[in-house]
Amino acid sequence: MPSFLPLGAIWIFLFSRVPPSLPLQEVHASRETIGKIAAASKMMWCSAAMDVLFLFDGSHSIGKGSFERSKHFAITVCDALDISPKKVRVGAVQFGSTPHPEFSLDSFSTGREVKAQIKRMLFKWEELHALASEPAEQHVLSAEHVEDATNGLLSTLSSSALCSTAASDCRVEAHPCEHKTLETIRELAGAAPCWRGAPQADTVLATRCPFYSWKRVFLSHPATCYRTTCPGPCDSQPCQNGGTCIPEGLDRYHCLCPLAFRGDTNCAQTLSLECRIDILFLLDSSASTALEGFLRAKAFVKRFVQAVLSEDSQARVGVASYSRELAMAVPIGKYQDLPDLVRSLDGIVFSGGPTLTGKALHWVAEHGFRTATRTSHDRPQRVVVLLTESYSQDEVAGPARHVRGRDLLLLGVGSEDVQVELEEITGSPGHVVIYAEPQDLLNKIPELQGKLCVWPRSGCPAQSMDLVFLLDASAAVGPGNFAQMQSFVRSCTLQFDVNPDVMQVGLVVYGRRVQTAFGLDAHLTRTAVLRAMSQAPFLGGTGSAGTALLHIYDKVMTVQKGARPGVPKAVVMVTGGRGAEDAVVPAQKLRSNGVSVLVVGVGPVLSDALRRLAGPRDSLIHVATYSNLPFHQDMIIKWICGAAKQPVNLCKPSPCMNEGTCVLRRGSYRCECRSGWEGPHCENRVLRGDTPTARGSRQDPA
Repeated sequence: MPSFLPLGAIWIFLFSRVPPSLPLQEVHASRETIGKIAAASKMMWCSAAMDVLFLFDGSHSIGKGSFERSKHFAITVCDALDISPKKVRVGAVQFGSTPHPEFSLDSFSTGREVKAQIKRMLFKWEELHALASEPAEQHVLSAEHVEDATNGLLSTLSSSALCSTAASDCRVEAHPCEHKTLETIRELAGAAPCWRGAPQADTVLATRCPFYSWKRVFLSHPATCYRTTCPGPCDSQPCQNGGTCIPEGLDRYHCLCPLAFRGDTNCAQTLSLECRIDILFLLDSSASTALEGFLRAKAFVKRFVQAVLSEDSQARVGVASYSRELAMAVPIGKYQDLPDLVRSLDGIVFSGGPTLTGKALHWVAEHGFRTATRTSHDRPQRVVVLLTESYSQDEVAGPARHVRGRDLLLLGVGSEDVQVELEEITGSPGHVVIYAEPQDLLNKIPELQGKLCVWPRSGCPAQSMDLVFLLDASAAVGPGNFAQMQSFVRSCTLQFDVNPDVMQVGLVVYGRRVQTAFGLDAHLTRTAVLRAMSQAPFLGGTGSAGTALLHIYDKVMTVQKGARPGVPKAVVMVTGGRGAEDAVVPAQKLRSNGVSVLVVGVGPVLSDALRRLAGPRDSLIHVATYSNLPFHQDMIIKWICGAAKQPVNLCKPSPCMNEGTCVLRRGSYRCECRSGWEGPHCENRVLRGDTPTARGSRQDPA
């Protein structure tokens, strides 16, 4: 074999079986870390000039199967080597009773040739452990798994600058591990009669002598191992609203989302803008914000329009960018088709230059909405959304007042560094959206959406909830008072964004019977809900509040009737107070299963039955007369918004049908179905001939 060049030289000994003098190595780390170790070994690359010599143990005791595993390890290592005559050269020797050269360092010039030759190697015939460099824990790599052993080797080479990783944020870390050595030990097995010579001549003494057995055991020795780990795609926790991140390789993932948030890749809320509104986004394209900040702002606008605009949306969007001058990139109303609008956003370019925010605001006040051709009688709310990460280099107070004086709503979105100036520009801290870290910007879309359609509403925008109104329609209330109830709940509903991804509303009435006027998933817009509320029937007769609450529990707040797992749930009951004597236990059943219950008692006297029904003090509101209901609306809306922020249990109420059992696991749940049923919620009957004793059906695999 030719002599080595004056380069870094690496000898790699491959033992596929563990002789008594060699250790096994077991890294103690979480399953996630072990996965990152395996992934990192595929990302490492060795391109410094060096000679690598593989020494394969080909002794008889190893066996052909173990020898083949050694070859697989060597081929895996070669995948990370930049094999060429001027960089990494590879040779191989097989040793047993005598060494046998397989191929020399200068035999092959490409990785493909080297790996092909290793594959062709035949098993021939021990023990070169003493030849490994010190420290042994970094140079004797006898790990059980190929990926772990490969990672350990390449991590050692990385410390000598011979190898590097493809990703800059990968790093070598110390991990606790154990070296397990196979050793032969002596154990006392017992005693047996034996004879020994005595001091006196010709005398023999009889006694009991110990005898021993020998066995081979693994002995563990604590050690430290060095492995390279690279961040996984789920480290940034991209899945929102209780979604579970499932990694797919080195840089891809998918989210298992709760039912309410399956419209988005990252389980984000799918929002909507029902109000009639013209929005002009004003993007800072100055040198102070820099290209990275400008691209973040552009991505925010792009994601915003994808999240909140739909085919029947009444909102129109325009986009302008500014630095020294302002450029109207997308005039308001120019694009009616969402894909065309998104493509136009991709074409907006960064300009650099000074940050003249005041000048841009003045231009927007005068010219920004001239392309919006709606008449003054039919004119919608007009909003300017300023996105910046830099302080203005000109005066902003006067231009900002000029914008607000033109009946324009001015909102600001920016980093914590510019919070004070944004509050000065918009005139109110409530008109500012602030993010602490750049990666948090996209998470602020629901907050901005909540500030756009809030006039004249005071509800809790962008807050998900399943809400059911329960109205007393008995003879004791009377049709006139029932009509006032209807008007009141319609007024409350006006405060919320009703759509399948945010607020769902249902209505139940009770009198001589209990009737679902409409379920949670019956109407998808606020307009449809308001119309259905007006058509709810007055029933008369004697009402039972307890029966009505049980009806909601069994037939309204269920998955098959449109209730969404993982979404807060509430019942607002408006009653004259009669027929509430049997309602305490049903109300407690709802509360115990994650449904908040508010009792609105109407009448001059508050009965003891209503007090017991209401439970906690803040879950009871007393109204003197039906005509006074509107004066208590703010208090009721506040209670609903508070209930919408309560923590939720995915298994309360249970989403599993047909007596299936809901099991929580790692922020998700699964339904364990009883015999004869299957499906995500045990909703499907098993066909004859396919009837296992029990079926587990996962909603989201853990």
